[in-house]
Amino acid sequence: MDTEQLPHQHNTPPTRTGGHHRLKPNAIGLVGVLFLSVASAAPITAMVGNVPIAIGFGNGAGAPAGYLVATVVLGLFALGYAAMARHITSTGAFYGFVSQGLGRVPGMVAGLLTTLAYIVFEAALVGIFGFFASSLVLDLFGWDVHWVVFAVLMLVLNATLTYFDVNLTAKVLGAFLVTEVAMLGLMAGSVLFRGGGPQGWSWESLNPVSAFTNASGAATNPITGATVAVAGSAGIGLFFAFWSWVGFESSAMYGEESKNPKRIIPKAIMISVLGIGIFYVLVSWLAIVGTGPQNAIGLAQDGDTAAQIFYGPVENNIGHWAVVLFQILLVTGSFACGMAFHNSAARYIYAIGREGVIPGTANTVGRTHPKHKSPHIASFVQTGIATVIVGFFLLSGRDPYTSLYTLMAILGTGAILIVQSLAAFSVIGYFHVRRQHPETRHWFRTFLAPGLGGVGMLVVTALLLQNAGFAAGPAASDWVFTAIPITIGAVAVLGLVIALITKYRAPGVYEQIGRVALEEAHERTPDSGDSTPSH
Repeated sequence: MDTEQLPHQHNTPPTRTGGHHRLKPNAIGLVGVLFLSVASAAPITAMVGNVPIAIGFGNGAGAPAGYLVATVVLGLFALGYAAMARHITSTGAFYGFVSQGLGRVPGMVAGLLTTLAYIVFEAALVGIFGFFASSLVLDLFGWDVHWVVFAVLMLVLNATLTYFDVNLTAKVLGAFLVTEVAMLGLMAGSVLFRGGGPQGWSWESLNPVSAFTNASGAATNPITGATVAVAGSAGIGLFFAFWSWVGFESSAMYGEESKNPKRIIPKAIMISVLGIGIFYVLVSWLAIVGTGPQNAIGLAQDGDTAAQIFYGPVENNIGHWAVVLFQILLVTGSFACGMAFHNSAARYIYAIGREGVIPGTANTVGRTHPKHKSPHIASFVQTGIATVIVGFFLLSGRDPYTSLYTLMAILGTGAILIVQSLAAFSVIGYFHVRRQHPETRHWFRTFLAPGLGGVGMLVVTALLLQNAGFAAGPAASDWVFTAIPITIGAVAVLGLVIALITKYRAPGVYEQIGRVALEEAHERTPDSGDSTPSH
């Protein structure tokens, strides 16, 4: 058993504990954690970007049922995830959870895959933010500003805000998040207030069976008048529904900086998953109702009219000014999402770095700012990596939306889905194989629920593999798309190699993998698969 203790921090701790730098304690409460995690899911971008695809090429008017199914599956996963968060408070959330539940070697693999995901997610959002912002200023002011100008602005702002106290970032994200949620709520409320839409209430959209029904038949676009044959796949609809949640899991990584993390983080996990889920179901359903289910399917067939599924009800029920505001909030929403992912990437780089598994990182990226207690060096490193990725897509002449955003989002999603599956099964490993905390162990909450959630994650991963070419669109012919599974596999192997080499060459450092957490010593006993004793 480890002899050094990392106690609960309810008062201000020293900058370093047990030889490791610490992030600022008691910096944010429940609301701040929710702002940071829900902003990662980018509700307005998820709705306007994903729902039309699910409608037009997935399960048609049954798209809201797909979100309902995703809510149930992710809710099961979250039950176990939250139970583990009551006992492990780790900045490297998945990294620490998998390490303590399945072992240090899988933990290192999970840590590097999650870091990869968050690194490329920021680059992806920089691309879509630049695209949206460039289009917006052209429409509003007639200014033709290259997208890279906005991309650089976002990269600089992300690095600057992360340099300071996390509370500042939470406040900025909170302001953006509240406005985008209010806009979506205004659209949904206007449909209810007006008594539905032109083709009835579409109750079948909420029938869970509809989530597994392929869109088919013929649909007419009410704007262009074109009639096309519809041949959707329910798998595509379900995948894009699950895709809309990416980022919610980041709640757990803010435990070290939150007030009373044992209570706040489990609550934040469940509120974010179920809150986002209910909101997505209602908003997607009322967008279809407000447009009309058949009209929505017709509009979704054409990328130029797909957004009218949301803009149409807003224009008809509220006015054109609200459509302009909606477009502005798409820009600010993508910025908020990118900033949230920047914070996540910086914290993962910092969390792995401070353990010193990779030589030279403990006193570089593993350091915190002496005043703000932020992972400032890791943040600058993340900015540098994201800038290189954006620069590559720019200099190679690739599009910021169809290439940079799409390809990096697919890469990150593939990596994070694998880690979510590992995290789900790590709950079972922690409570039922290693038999930790019998007071929390429960046949449903810590065994059946995470087991079902983990299987669900594996199914979604299979859906990604099956529909990745469709999701990539025109970029499917790009060699970068072909390299995505190779990249994920290479990073996983790298994590495996680093952990095994460390185990035999530096067993003391190996013991630290995934173990730097706000826990009492008994929380950091050796995992069942490791033979090297803790120090």
